[in-house]
This record gives sequence, C-alpha cells and structure tokens, in this order.
Amino acid sequence: MSTLEVRPPSPPRRRVALYSHDTQGLGHVRRNVALAAALVAAEPRTDVLLLTGAPEATSLPLPPHTDVLTLPTLRKDERGRYAPRALATSLPELLELRARILQAALTAFAPDLLVVDKVARGVDGELDHALASLPASTRVVLGLREVLDAPDVARREWDAAGTTAALERHYDAVWVYGDPAVYDPVREYALPPEVAAKVRSTGYLARGRGEGTALRTRPSGRQGRPAGPYVLCTVGGGQDGYELADAFVRAPLPPGHTGVVLTGPYMRPQARAALRRAAGPGVRVLDLVTDAEEWVDGAAAVVSMGGYNSVCELLAAGRPALVVPRTAPRAEQLVRARRLQSLGLVDVLTPDVAGPEQLGTWLRAAVVRPRRRDAGIDLDGLARVPVLARELLSAPPRRRPAPAAAPVVPAGLATLHVTATEELADVAV
Repeated sequence: MSTLEVRPPSPPRRRVALYSHDTQGLGHVRRNVALAAALVAAEPRTDVLLLTGAPEATSLPLPPHTDVLTLPTLRKDERGRYAPRALATSLPELLELRARILQAALTAFAPDLLVVDKVARGVDGELDHALASLPASTRVVLGLREVLDAPDVARREWDAAGTTAALERHYDAVWVYGDPAVYDPVREYALPPEVAAKVRSTGYLARGRGEGTALRTRPSGRQGRPAGPYVLCTVGGGQDGYELADAFVRAPLPPGHTGVVLTGPYMRPQARAALRRAAGPGVRVLDLVTDAEEWVDGAAAVVSMGGYNSVCELLAAGRPALVVPRTAPRAEQLVRARRLQSLGLVDVLTPDVAGPEQLGTWLRAAVVRPRRRDAGIDLDGLARVPVLARELLSAPPRRRPAPAAAPVVPAGLATLHVTATEELADVAV
C-alpha cells in the first residue's frame, strides 16, 4: 500500500507596492523600478505592484512578478500648476479619481510593504485615505532622494505639505537614497527628532541598475551602440534638455569619436527634429532607450544633466562626467552637482556657460582621462534596501495612532491647494 508524500505548505508570497506621483518625467518611477528589481532578486517569492502617474512606465524593463497600475495622468501648465493631462475634467475631479483608485488598489492588493516616493501624502493628499485604511501589518516607508531642494525651500515645503504629521501617523521608516557623507538631509533640512529617528541612509541606488529586469514588449528601446569610441549626452526625460543637447550636437568632437545624444521620451518632437538637423554626420540623436545605464557605461565621456537617476548612472560607471544641472525651478540638481564636484567625482558647468565650445574643450580633455574605479562614497543602495526591508518586515508592527474618521475622498481634495504646495513641483529625472 503506497503512502502519499505530504509536502509542507509553501510560505506565502511577499507583496510590495511602490507609489510614485510622476507628474513630469520618469525619475520617480525609474527609481521604484530599480527598487523593485532589487527586492525581487533578494526574495524571488515577491509580487510587486507599481502605482504610477506615468503611462510610459509600461515601456520600461521590469523585474519578474511585477505589474504596473497607471493612474489618470497629470501635467504641469505653463505656470507650473497641475492640470489633467488627458481627461477633459477638472483637477479636483481627477484627484478624487486617483485617490479612489489608490484606495481600491492598496486595499485589494494588501501589500506587506508600501514604499512611497518623495511625497508622503501623495499629490495634494491623494494617499491620505488609503494610508489611513492600511492594516497595522503593512509596513510603510517614505523613500527620499538625498537632495530635495535648497534647505530653506525644502523646509518650507515640508511644513506646508504636513509631512511630519503624516510620517508620525502612517510611516514606519524613511529611506534616504544617498550617502550622508555627500549630503545629509537630516542635518541640512533640520528634520525634527521624531522624523530623524525613522531615517535610514541606504547609499546611492547606483550599482546594479538595470539588473534583473526585462522588457515586456518588442525591444524598440534597445539600439546598437557605436562600434568605436563615443561621447554621450543625456538629458534625463528631456522636457527641459533641449539647450544642453543643442550645445552638444554643435560641439567639436574629440578626434576618432562619434557623439550620441539621448533626448529622453518627453522632449518635444519639434525640438528632437531640430537637433537632428543641427547634428553633424558623426552625431546620433536617439529618443527613448531602455538601457541608458549601458550607454553611460560604454561611453568615453559623458555630458549630463544632474537628476538623481542620471547621476547614479554616472557614479556607477566611473566615466569622466560633466554635469550641467538644472538651476530652476528647483536647486536640487545644482546642490547635488556642487557636492559631488567638491569630492572630485564630477565636473560642473552651469547652463549659462555650457556652450558648444566649452563642451568641446571639456570632451577633448575628458576622453584621455582614466576610468574611476572607486568613488569613495556609498553606491550600494540597491543591495542595502532588501536588507532594510527584511528587517522592517520581521519586526513587530508599530502601534499607529488611531485613525480619525476619514471621508471617502481625502479632505484636501475638496479645497484644492496644489499651487501653494511647491513641494509637489518636482521635475526630477
């Protein structure tokens, strides 16, 4: 008589949700994709739901067991104010719709871990109700890039958005994606003690970018790199990168090198066409590539804007890098570039002096410089985040304050004040 083999039940799969508001550019969701890949690689029995305001995220390479839920989209008008990007509806109605979708998705998915990128309450409080409804078993983390803005601006916007109160009520930890030896937001922004106690510095999310991901659709974003040496210009999402790209295509190239410009998906088609007309025969102009880190790694020298993801790619590659930071409406890129310049990790030119001749002079000198093998700062955030997540999930859940009676729609949506909360005016790439 045969006996049936009794197998122990499989452990439950871990669920992770990552939210990014993504009103302009792909910076936030690209950071979350890198985090998702690291978390899945460290624990393959992980399902990830990306909640994003950028439908373009579906064209990015994604890790296994990861899906994307796109929220109704927002854009910025010419005065920097939020407006519906596609739907012919009012802004309050669109934000109500986003809030209801977030509430329904997080309730149904029931994540073990929720990571919110940068904006603790979402766009004008669109996360408030969802956060209040999460069970105590869900650990909630605010993820911050290391530089938000100039200290006085960052402190003012932090207070205006009610960030400290939200962190006290809903959040278990704050992960800062940087090295405090470069920039310490706890000190620079004088964060209150109750917030500082939650902060963990992960290191820059630099080494390992692009690993553990694959395209879900036809790989139109992968294009062959030049066979010979090349110099590269990358302008992040591209929405405000035309001037730098134009200076690059007009710059004299180092002998024996071709030039490549990555314009990003958000550069206006007319601007991209103008670049192609201005580019000489030795310069290629490309739009969306899904393997930007590989282009950076293979270049002899790189000219780049100073967004968080772009800088992480530069630091990981160790190639000679010239950062031309955005200086308005935020000082974030300029602050970051100056700190890294002070450590000898990048060169910096401000946009007002980054013309074709200046770029050509820098490129000629840069291509003969050796590759830097050791940055001397912590670039291993993608290895450290899974450890922090495991520690957080294994600890007893903290007791959160009893939630106040919450309306179906977050109260902040009824009396819209987006224009007063510049904390949300983020165009990081």
